[in-house]
This record gives sequence, C-alpha cells and structure tokens, in this order.
Amino acid sequence: MTLRPDDLAAWASLATVLERLPAALDAQLQRDSGLTHFEYGVLVALDSAPERTLRLSTLAAYASCTLSRLSRAVTRLERDGLVERSVDPGDGRFTLGTLTALGRVRVSAATPGHQALVQRVVFDALTDRQARQLGAIAGRIARAVGPDAVWTPPAPPRA
Repeated sequence: MTLRPDDLAAWASLATVLERLPAALDAQLQRDSGLTHFEYGVLVALDSAPERTLRLSTLAAYASCTLSRLSRAVTRLERDGLVERSVDPGDGRFTLGTLTALGRVRVSAATPGHQALVQRVVFDALTDRQARQLGAIAGRIARAVGPDAVWTPPAPPRA
C-alpha cells in the first residue's frame, strides 16, 4: 500500500517536526541549563509526582524508554546531585528515583526558557483551535504507537 499524496505531504511535515524539534529543544536546554530534553523530562515528571518520587520502571514508561536508557540518564542526574536513587521500601525489587532540592531548583530555573521556546516554535504558529486539535491528534498517534500510558502533566493548582 502506498500513501496518498496528501498523506505523504502530511507525513513529510510531521517527519520534519520530529527531526527538528528535538534538536531545538536539546540545544536550548543544554545552552541554558546543561540538561538534555530527555533529562529535563525526567526531572519534570519527578517534580510533579507525589513526594517527588517515582519507581524507575514507571518513569521509563512515561518517558517511553528502556530502563537501561533511563538508568544512564539517572546516573548523570545523580552525579550532579539532582536525583537520588533508593530501594522501594514497599517492594525491594524496585528502585525509586527522587528529585532532590537541587533538582527542584534546576528544573524550576530551566522551565521558563524551555516553555518560551515551546511557545515560540509550536503555539505561536497555531490558533487556539489548532493547538487543541494538535493535542488531540498527538494523543491519538501516541496511543496508536503503543499501549503504554501517555504522561500528562498534573492540573495546575487552584487559586
């Protein structure tokens, strides 16, 4: 089966985004915070978790990566004092990752620049309606790619 011309054009645009956006995100975060986009995502997920702690297996599922890749990233973050590992007291077969106070400072400092870039390169290019459509479309594609749960940020605190 061959893609229809309109589908091929849509795929070419999406493939271009998939190549360019990660590079832009990595470059900004490396320059401003010394983090890769992947490491930043790990820190954000931990920062939004209860007690700022998750099982590494859960974190790997959120990040859609292998435990091995996550472990290498956590080792770097641990070396920099941003994350601590511990044995899960509820089940010693699991390892927990916990965001440290320094990790909170780093992720808080990295967030404004990261969000400004996302705003500029993604949302400034779209109408509000298109942004909502993008969220729905991306969610559908993510679920079609695999059965793992898709990480969603927590709701902002109510005033």
